[in-house]
Amino acid sequence: MALTFSYPDLSGHPAYDNHEKILCAEDLDIGFKAYIALHNTRLGPARGGCRYWANYENDNDAIGDVLRLSKGMTFKNALAGLNYGGGKTVIVGTKGTKNPDPAFMEALGHALNELGGAYETGEDVGTRTEDFRIAGHVTDYVRVKSLEKAGAKDLAGGPPLYTAFGVYYGIKAAVKFKFGQDTLQDIRFAVKGLGNVAAPLCKLLYADGAMLTVCDIDPSKTKMAQELWGAKVVSPDEIIAQAVDVYVPCALGGDIHPASLPLIKAKVIAGAANNQLASPDMALALKERGIVYAPDYAINAGGVINVVEIGASHEDLIRKVQNIGTTLMEIFERAEREDKTTAEIADIIALERIF
Repeated sequence: MALTFSYPDLSGHPAYDNHEKILCAEDLDIGFKAYIALHNTRLGPARGGCRYWANYENDNDAIGDVLRLSKGMTFKNALAGLNYGGGKTVIVGTKGTKNPDPAFMEALGHALNELGGAYETGEDVGTRTEDFRIAGHVTDYVRVKSLEKAGAKDLAGGPPLYTAFGVYYGIKAAVKFKFGQDTLQDIRFAVKGLGNVAAPLCKLLYADGAMLTVCDIDPSKTKMAQELWGAKVVSPDEIIAQAVDVYVPCALGGDIHPASLPLIKAKVIAGAANNQLASPDMALALKERGIVYAPDYAINAGGVINVVEIGASHEDLIRKVQNIGTTLMEIFERAEREDKTTAEIADIIALERIF
């Protein structure tokens, strides 16, 4: 193994936000490169997932991703009332692959050791529990090892299930705030993506009386949605323009941008995707159009609650995840009262908790 570590100065990058540390780990012999960003550890050691992505155009895209995502984890953990800081890993994937080679995960384990326990990671886009079992051969700083040490077994569904519950309670709060309705009966939803979070979320929405329009690149998933929940199916290009009450982005980020904004007919945007706004000014643009936006890092915190609450029962986790709805209602009401965007208020509340 020819693994090397460096700590690049990224202070000039537009996504840099006084990050505490950025580690670049690289092994040219196996084609491995990963960036680990620690944004802020004032509340405690950093937590945040590890993304494997083979479609970065260049290193700058990967760096921008890890900087934005790690900052989001700082704010997400703070808003969720967790005593952890924010960190994130991106592995620059090999073109044409969806998941990391085992050698990549061992290299990542050594990179985590380099940080000496300041950061622990686990599953994210493109990575699976079995990948971290491999990393766990050389490091203790992966969630699966923490579970083993505590003698705890991961609960069925794991972080995606509790992310779904958190988004559900956040949606309930947004619908109550915007439409004055306690249930989702006859509320129309457009759900983008039917992955591990969106599928259980759709089940919860349907059980509460929602009417669903969905899309996914996998036709077997949309067929399932039709059969189980009577969902209308449209293409991914059409989903954001549907005549619905709530738009639920659950795929990759960047959905809300100047070109897509005029297409949106929904009056609420509340979904599981990270970095839903392509740029910060989109929060104000949504406010000016009368659209209630549930800040992504506030609404999708259920998974990280599951991650850090090692050994908690399902009932305890649900009680904690329900607080996401309470926090979002506070954000919506305070934003209206102070004439600010919900994104601004979410940041303010998070910073109040951090400092």
